[in-house]
Formats: sequence, C-alpha cells, structure tokens
Amino acid sequence: MTPEELNNRLLYRDGLMLVVDKPAGIAVHKGPKGGENLEAYFDALRFGLPRPPALAHRLDRDTAGCLVLGRHHKALEKLGKLFKHGQVDKLYWAVVEDGPKEAEGLIDLPLGRLDATRGWWMKVDPLGLPSQTRWQVMGRGQDSDGKALTWLALEPLTGRTHQLRVHCASMGWAIVGDPVYGSAAPGTGPGLQLLAREVIVPLYKNKDPIKVTAPAPAHMRERLSACGWRETTETAA
Repeated sequence: MTPEELNNRLLYRDGLMLVVDKPAGIAVHKGPKGGENLEAYFDALRFGLPRPPALAHRLDRDTAGCLVLGRHHKALEKLGKLFKHGQVDKLYWAVVEDGPKEAEGLIDLPLGRLDATRGWWMKVDPLGLPSQTRWQVMGRGQDSDGKALTWLALEPLTGRTHQLRVHCASMGWAIVGDPVYGSAAPGTGPGLQLLAREVIVPLYKNKDPIKVTAPAPAHMRERLSACGWRETTETAA
C-alpha cells in the first residue's frame, strides 16, 4: 500500500470524517503479532491537519469496503457515539454457499466467544449477547464447478465480532471463502466474499445522513456476476 493507492481509495471526505475503500487481506490496525496494517498509512490522509485520522470502527482483515475514519478527537468522539448506539446503518454484500430458500428474513441468534484460546472466534451461544442480522436475496447462481451460490444483502442490526460470518454459517449457508466458519481451506480459494457495501452516517444536525457506497472488489466480481450482478449497474450506482 502506497500513499497514492490509499488516496485513490478515498470514497468520502469532509472536515470530520473520511471513508476509505478498505482492500481485503490487510488488517486495519497492528495486532499483537505485528504485520502490515492499514493504520500505518493513515499519515497520507491528514490533508493539512496536524495528526492522521483514526479508526472509528473495525473491519475484519479479509473484509473489503467502507471503513470510517475520524479526522480528529472530537470527530472520533462523535462517530464513536453513533456507532455505539447503533445509529450508523451498515449494509454488506456476501456471496454464500447454497443459500436460503426464502427471499428475505431475520437471523436472531445470540453470539459468544468460542473459547479463550481462539481469540475473537465466535459461536452461537444461548448465553451470549443478543445478535440480529436482516438479510435479503439479491441473486442466485452457480460457480464454475456447478455449486449453488446466493448473493445476499446483509444488514447487521447489532455489531458483534464476526456476526455476519457466524450467522450465515449457522444457517447452513457459510460465506464463500471463509476459512474459519466456512469450508475454505486457509490460504486457498477466492478470498472471503464479504463487502462492507454501504454506510449511512447521521453526522450533522439538520442535514441528510451521509451515504457512502464501496464498489464491488475484483475478487468478488466473478461470483457476483454468476448471481446476476452487472458492472454496468455498479457504474450507474
């Protein structure tokens, strides 16, 4: 990642907030084991301010799409409250294995930590925290091997770690390319087919919420196309 590449991924900018199109395969911040992370490049996004922006929320390493940054302390404080109180609307796209028979629905399954040795891995747990995901079928198709695929729009009504991945897997339609909760072998396959497609942030009083949309990433386009997505629609959007 170069400063130029990161600037080219800027989807939205104002005095308080930036939204970046995060690429899949890079952590948003430095973990305990170190390694490349997006946060290390935020100095390229200062745009005249004395300090770089900071993360207002998180996305998994292998998730692509809309990542919200606050440009200074007061902005981060305001954004943090919006995320904490569920006032930021988030929409994801996923391509899943097989898929639901219905056209839409709600997954209402509490989630808890898998065990202390697995870090942030999660599981459905009756004693866990309430977790809800609304879903809608956007299209259906097959991969090159003839296996059924479904393109879903997912709206997390709560913000639990790995919520969408665990919820989809628990319903019997794991997200394609998921090596933790799905059938993908680590380091193989098409990559996680999960995109943070859209965020809607009510940042300013007496103004409409800010709506930002991320494009379909290259590693998802083959399977999205198999399910009916068209690049012409993407351009029009």
